[in-house]
Amino acid sequence: MKLVDTSAWVEYLRPGLSEVGERVEALLLADEAAWCDMVLLELWNGARGQAEKRKLEELQATAPKLETDDGVWRLAHRLAIRCRDKGRTFPATDVLVAACAAHNGVELEHKDTHFDEIMPLAAGL
Repeated sequence: MKLVDTSAWVEYLRPGLSEVGERVEALLLADEAAWCDMVLLELWNGARGQAEKRKLEELQATAPKLETDDGVWRLAHRLAIRCRDKGRTFPATDVLVAACAAHNGVELEHKDTHFDEIMPLAAGL
């Protein structure tokens, strides 16, 4: 199972699959692609047109959702502090998605370079 970030879902939803989009498609076919509430919110916030909205509804009905519970929020708070202690400030949405992946012990599929820095900082929190 992998938590798929918004950046990777967008690559999958765009016409003509990129390398990231192909990885998301493979995860979907293997029933290994998951969402979280923050990713769903970002996707619905940017959804364009009825066709894209229908595709999101279909995907939402099939892909599992990782809960964003109190443990995820507590980890996100600690992760944000650790990032600042290292001199880095990242979007709160990215910190929350990274915390959700770390809390659930899953990898993160993404196309956002912030996560290359955030995920190692989440280790051991």
